[in-house]
Amino acid sequence: MADLSRREMLKRVVVAGAAAALPAARPAAVVQAPPASFETLTAAEGATLQAVVARLIPTDERGPGALEAGAATYIDRGLAGPLAGSREAYRAGLAALDRYAQAARGARFAALDAAGQDALLGAVEANAAPEFGPGAAGFFNLVLTHTIQGTFSDPAHGGNVDFIGWRMLGYPGVRTVVTHDLQRIDRMPPERQVSAYDFPAFSAARERRTRGR
Repeated sequence: MADLSRREMLKRVVVAGAAAALPAARPAAVVQAPPASFETLTAAEGATLQAVVARLIPTDERGPGALEAGAATYIDRGLAGPLAGSREAYRAGLAALDRYAQAARGARFAALDAAGQDALLGAVEANAAPEFGPGAAGFFNLVLTHTIQGTFSDPAHGGNVDFIGWRMLGYPGVRTVVTHDLQRIDRMPPERQVSAYDFPAFSAARERRTRGR
C-alpha cells in the first residue's frame, strides 16, 4: 500500500468496498477553519473532524482531498439524519481524540502539524492509544467510512463538492441511458457530472419519500 498513490489506493477501496489504511508519505495539507456554525456538531467538534478528514484523504500534488470535498459537512448533516445513531460516538470520539492529542502532544488535534496528526491517527487506528480510551479503532473506522462516503457520494448529500471525489476516481457521472458509444473501451466517456437528483426520475422519488415521512 505504501507504493500506491492516494488516488490509486482510493480507487481500489471505493470500487471494491474494502477498508483502507492511512496512506504513507503524505504531504502536509492546510486545514481550513470550520464554518461559522455546524448543523449538528459544535464548533470545536467540527474543527477536530475537519482536521481528521483532511488527513484520511489528504490534499496532495494530484489534487484536493476530503476536506475540500466537504466530507465533514456530509458527516455533520448526516448526524442530524441517516447517521443520527452515530452522534454519541462522534461526541465521545472527537473529545477523546482531543484529550489524547493534549496528553501526547500538548495541543488539540486540529492544532498539530500533519506529521503529528498522522502519528496519533495511526495509533488510534491500531488501538494503540491508551490515552484515547476504549473503542479507538472502532471510532477510526467509523470516521473513515463516513469520510469515504462524504468524499465520493452524490453531492446532494452534502459532500463531493464540485465533484472532487468523482474526478479523483475518474467517474464520468450519472447516466440514465447507456448508449453503444458510451460502452467503448478505447476511450473515456465524456463527463456529465451532475447530481442524480437533477434527473426528474430521481428527484420525484426523493420528494415522494420526503412526503411519506
